[in-house]
Amino acid sequence: MASLWERLKFAVATDVDALVSKKEQKNPLAVLNRYIVEAEKQTEETGKWVERQAKLNSKFEKELAEASAMLDKRQSQLELAQNSGESDLSAFAEMEVAAYSNRVAELEQTIAENLAELTGLEQRYEEMKHKVKDMKVRQLQLMGKENATRAHHQMDKVLNPQLAAERLGSYDDMASYIKTLGSKVEEEHERSAMERRLEALEKNSAQQKEIG
Repeated sequence: MASLWERLKFAVATDVDALVSKKEQKNPLAVLNRYIVEAEKQTEETGKWVERQAKLNSKFEKELAEASAMLDKRQSQLELAQNSGESDLSAFAEMEVAAYSNRVAELEQTIAENLAELTGLEQRYEEMKHKVKDMKVRQLQLMGKENATRAHHQMDKVLNPQLAAERLGSYDDMASYIKTLGSKVEEEHERSAMERRLEALEKNSAQQKEIG
């Protein structure tokens, strides 16, 4: 849960450039989409756990009601047995009263602890849902920014070619934002492959010198 929480906050609070810094992340919107899908899935699963915690609390309360009722009954029976001089029944009733008293006390403590846990879970669950909503808003913002940039560029090419040339840099930044990420991965892979070939060449050369 804690690691997911950090990832959710990271996805919302971090700049998009930071989000796409890893080699496998080639598109800022695709990255954010993946985070949203994962966050929605985890939030849905968390909601089920919160619901289960609430159901457990209802079961605890049912057990408490039953134990309390039996405690009242055994206390009444104990008093009756004592007044009737039934020593063996009094002993049994005393044992039952002690057992039900312990059960009631334990259930009351359990319910109090469970309610505290449930309150904390519900608060964090609501926060998770807000984080997912924040990411969806961020997603729309990115889509709007990219769409507006492309639209302006297309308009400027017709309405004002000179302005289009001046804005080309910003358009290229947006357009290459996705393209260059893929090429960076390929470059790193190529560089890694070249390094391996150089190491192999160096090793072969050393072996040939030893043979010679």
